[in-house]
Amino acid sequence: MNDEKPAPGTGVQFFEVDSEYEGQRVDNFLLSRLKGLPKSRLYKLLRKGELRVNKRRTKPDYKLVAGDLIRVPPMRLAERGEVALAGEGLKARLAESILYEDNGILIVNKPSGLAVHGGSGVSLGLIEALRQMRPEAKFLELAHRLDRDTSGCIIVAKRRSALRALHELFRGVGMDKRYLALAAGEWPQRRSTVSVALKKNELKSGERVVRPAADGKESLTRFSIVRRLKGATLIEAKPVTGRTHQIRVHAQYAGHPLVGDDKYGDEAVDKKMRELGSKRLFLHAWRLNFELSGKRVQVEAKLPEELSKLVDRLNKDER
Repeated sequence: MNDEKPAPGTGVQFFEVDSEYEGQRVDNFLLSRLKGLPKSRLYKLLRKGELRVNKRRTKPDYKLVAGDLIRVPPMRLAERGEVALAGEGLKARLAESILYEDNGILIVNKPSGLAVHGGSGVSLGLIEALRQMRPEAKFLELAHRLDRDTSGCIIVAKRRSALRALHELFRGVGMDKRYLALAAGEWPQRRSTVSVALKKNELKSGERVVRPAADGKESLTRFSIVRRLKGATLIEAKPVTGRTHQIRVHAQYAGHPLVGDDKYGDEAVDKKMRELGSKRLFLHAWRLNFELSGKRVQVEAKLPEELSKLVDRLNKDER
């Protein structure tokens, strides 16, 4: 990518797209470069035609082509916001959490409580911290998402070609993702799948929730029982589709919400679990298995200590 300086006396910025970024959506491209710019502000600029590609209006989902010239209008520093700096403690923790790396990708065991990217009141996320850790990296982009309170394996692409290939895997059947979760109550042996359409909703407070809805997007999760415990069941979840909050909502729909889920959970159950030391959502992306560029990649992230301790306590009570 060739970033040009603002045009003299105007404050206008230009970004020329090179082949490495071909195929990326223009909104995602700009959000990663205009640090601190709220999404709402970006989309408003696109709607009004103030942000242009090759001198023409464009939509947020426009896929970039090598050679495209993006014009960004003058913006005051206050609008762009301050970029939060990652502390040395976070950098050290993330460095120790790298599970796999090659020329195309990086897989990190994301800690619970860390958002994958900044925005919506979060000043610093995983991807911003990684970019600060590796300022020499020309390209670092999230290949998928994990909820802020979910821990475990997440893939970061180091090349545009790898990102495109990963997106194809996530859209098809080539990406095998497995999660470990603690579901309230006794998960029934017969409940091996949950297939129900899901739809995003926004409450008056601005909070985003996902609900089953006939006019929602098709979604499917496969479940299996790992261990029965006192008052809960340790389950493995394999999301076949990748909808927002899918595993959490499907578990709730099945009548066995996940422990520690402050959005879709059972407060009475969570109160009992807190007495046993539960402090977070019990959902962990523990395994990835896929093939990329002819290479088989299999990565596992063991259950975090705070989650494994809760399982041990419930297991002792069961005995």
